[in-house]
Amino acid sequence: MIEYRNLRIALLGAGSVGAQVADQILNHGDELAARIGAGIELIGVAVRDPKSKRAADIPAHLITTDAATLVRQADIVIELMGGVEPARTLILDAINAGADIVTANKALLAHHSTEIFEAAAQVGAQVYYEAAVAGAIPIIRPLRDSLAGDRVTRILGIVNGTTNFILDRIDTLGESMEDSLAMAKKLGYAEEDSSADVEGFDAAQKASILASLAFHTHVPIDLVYREGITQITLDQVRAARQAGYVVKLLAICERVVSADGTEGVSARVYPAMVPDTHPLAAVHGANNAVFVEAELAGPLMFYGAGAGGVQTSSAVLGDLVSAARRHVIGGPGVAESTHATFPILPISDIRTRYHISLEITDAPGVLADIASLFATHGVSVESVEQKVTSVDGHEATATLVIGTHEAIEADLAATVDALEASAVVERVVGVIRMEGL
Repeated sequence: MIEYRNLRIALLGAGSVGAQVADQILNHGDELAARIGAGIELIGVAVRDPKSKRAADIPAHLITTDAATLVRQADIVIELMGGVEPARTLILDAINAGADIVTANKALLAHHSTEIFEAAAQVGAQVYYEAAVAGAIPIIRPLRDSLAGDRVTRILGIVNGTTNFILDRIDTLGESMEDSLAMAKKLGYAEEDSSADVEGFDAAQKASILASLAFHTHVPIDLVYREGITQITLDQVRAARQAGYVVKLLAICERVVSADGTEGVSARVYPAMVPDTHPLAAVHGANNAVFVEAELAGPLMFYGAGAGGVQTSSAVLGDLVSAARRHVIGGPGVAESTHATFPILPISDIRTRYHISLEITDAPGVLADIASLFATHGVSVESVEQKVTSVDGHEATATLVIGTHEAIEADLAATVDALEASAVVERVVGVIRMEGL
């Protein structure tokens, strides 16, 4: 048997994930080599500041700030820098130099996946990105490979651990949004600037990647509808729990048929109520979960740690082994399957349900007026709960909670606009969608 030469590995970034990856290659390289069929050699680790303290002991001679030279010397480049630039330029340079890529960079893939995948296809290279979505959870490979012959119809994903941690504490401990976010920062789940998490940007990037894979259609990040969790209140979460629901920030990717019969794809992120009997309702803390519905395979659940240096390094190392095995076996990389070209439909075309909380004047005829507004816009009411909240002389104010049947988003939104303009509605307290029913 001919012994294959050592494969040269370049690592870009030595943060929490990168340091763990370097440590595993340096200290367990023999085990990885046995699985690959060839030795692996870490030839360098590119960093911004060589003097920074790191979670693993990386030999000084491997540390470099010259990432551009390093990537041109490698067979496999592991990119864990984050951000769009210089990661994009370095990856393209590495591909053009003949290297395969392993990356966890969701932002880069959400914005530039087409460019990167096309560059790889031109030279027969491969891009691996299991760690870009849901950390240690294997979801990219099942969608790309295991379910490639099936017809995925829908994905519901909790793909941001920070927001799940926050919403879980509001639900289980009765904390406010502010207190839960403060605790997330204290424990290291949230950055000081937490906008990428709480405003839904991080989840939207992952939704773009998941939708593109599931439906074999490029879904640009700017066509992913996004809402964060900053408007969610403790009262909304409590009301959801009392009604048998849990509030989660969901990334939703699904096949949609619009009102005019157009079949397309929807990708969106927003907080939603899911039934407390749904598997996603049991996802606590900073964990992630992805619920996949496919025509042949049926419902599938992928659950586990969605972040953390040690956990995410597992997905990176799995991709490294796959990339290295391909080098040993030979042959060009497998191109991404993004050729279905379904149109990306706007959120106004989706069908969903609303849970609407109103403050109304408790007087004769008010309920009839409100029911008329729903009927005018073609939205059917499923449930109504009314509670008198205050009495001032002979006038009473009531809280009205309305659950709708499934309807077109545009009709639901028009109904809410009409409610806000109505003379019998004091205030629209909150509107939240309902999913997973």
